[in-house]
Amino acid sequence: MFLVSIPEASKWATDYLEKDVSPTNISYLIQYGKVKKHGANGSTLIDLGDLKKYYESYNGKREIDWKKNLGNDLNWALSFDNLREKDTTKHVHRLHPYKGKYIPQLVEYFIDAHTDDFKKDVYFKDGDIILDPFLGSGTTLIQALESGIHSVGIDVSEFNCMMASCKATRYDNEYLQKAIKKMLASLETFGHNKKIQEFENELLAELTKYNNIHFSCHDFKYKINQGNFDEKKFSTEKEREFLPIYQKLLKKYSIKIKQDKLNSFLDIWFVDNARREINRVFQTIKQEKDVKTRKILALILSRTIRSCRATTHSDLATLKEPQLTTYYCYKHKKICKPLFSIKTMLNRYAFDTLNRVREFDKLRKPVHYSVITGDSRTVNIFEKVEKQNPELAKILQKQKISGIFCSPPYVGQIDYHEQHAYAYDLFGFKRKDDLEIGPLYKGQGLGARKSYAQGIADVLNNCKQYLKDDFDVFLVANDKYNLYPEIAEKSGMKIVNRFKRPVLNRTERDRNPYSEIIFHFKLK
Repeated sequence: MFLVSIPEASKWATDYLEKDVSPTNISYLIQYGKVKKHGANGSTLIDLGDLKKYYESYNGKREIDWKKNLGNDLNWALSFDNLREKDTTKHVHRLHPYKGKYIPQLVEYFIDAHTDDFKKDVYFKDGDIILDPFLGSGTTLIQALESGIHSVGIDVSEFNCMMASCKATRYDNEYLQKAIKKMLASLETFGHNKKIQEFENELLAELTKYNNIHFSCHDFKYKINQGNFDEKKFSTEKEREFLPIYQKLLKKYSIKIKQDKLNSFLDIWFVDNARREINRVFQTIKQEKDVKTRKILALILSRTIRSCRATTHSDLATLKEPQLTTYYCYKHKKICKPLFSIKTMLNRYAFDTLNRVREFDKLRKPVHYSVITGDSRTVNIFEKVEKQNPELAKILQKQKISGIFCSPPYVGQIDYHEQHAYAYDLFGFKRKDDLEIGPLYKGQGLGARKSYAQGIADVLNNCKQYLKDDFDVFLVANDKYNLYPEIAEKSGMKIVNRFKRPVLNRTERDRNPYSEIIFHFKLK
């Protein structure tokens, strides 16, 4: 055993891997039990043998293993494995969670003519117009603004369009800061249940004491990662053991958990006090006179309530059932609790949003954009852009659209409206689930695949009339049913190239090797 400090481990790993490994990276490995923590009295040490074993078993072999599983045609340069999470969620890209979005660097690789360090072809140039007919959370739109390219985004979901529009909007930062402080202040004066804070303080103290005894962070995670420990059996026993402590505190402070009615998403998935706080903040937001500011405040609230749903931390992406008691958390490896107040999250996301908006404001170029709520199979792009942005409409009529970069929905994987059901419920947006292409609820059967292929082709055929003759269309897809050759045929296009990329650092628990293909279409 050869023990070294975190800075020393950082230097060793940088030399060993021939890439920069920061002390923060080493601390991450310790925090999540990838390597064992040694030392005492505030002095953290790790064994270099343990660290080397980790890198040999995972990092160093990953590319070889993935190519063995997925094929040697895997383009590892498109894995962006050198990036940290803070890079792939830079500035406004992280204003709100969204299932199924790609990282901004993938868009940047194909559309930004200035980032051509390791690519041969340039598809778009400054002043071009790019179209995303499946706008989603707006990643292509934002990267176009950063790259000096005009853009048009279309989505059938009103909430998706609000999300993308909020990211792309320019704000008066001083005014926005004042509006945010006013919104936060509305909760400070809200005294529906003054016992909530006292209850949570005592509950957190009990949880800390209990977790320190039974789930000592580094040692417990290390045991799990060694693979010879029954995590489920142990955690179920301890979860059951703590429950009476939680129930006793509920009774002591007379805390109401369930709401009186269970008629809507907000009724079912939020504890009583959190729901009341949501209503209070929303009433304050509706009083804001400036439309742009009102929308970004609403997006902050939406991000907040998504994190405050009464579910386990590991099930935030895919809800299973309301979690109204303390529970063992597979994400944090300890006993966790439901959220009884939105205050902490609202404060955190409010100022995070302000900082991200300011950061993006320094990077964006003076180009135009338009966000259209509509069905990309039938929408008249010229007409809609003319109403929204006359200056962009003039450019559009003159030079037409250079191409498309988008990620169409994957067949039978996500219900795009349902993932934001809380927002539709709170804001009163009209849902248009029936207009989704390839939603989860329609499955992946032969009929669903046929409908999907026709739907994507219909989108491309409608959009094609707004594209210039020598267009480039890039579609990011996991085409396990080999539908895209048919889609190309139906839309009068041909596949001229395929870029197969590994998808690393997925947010779900499934860590199996996974790839997607960027199809390059041109006119047939």
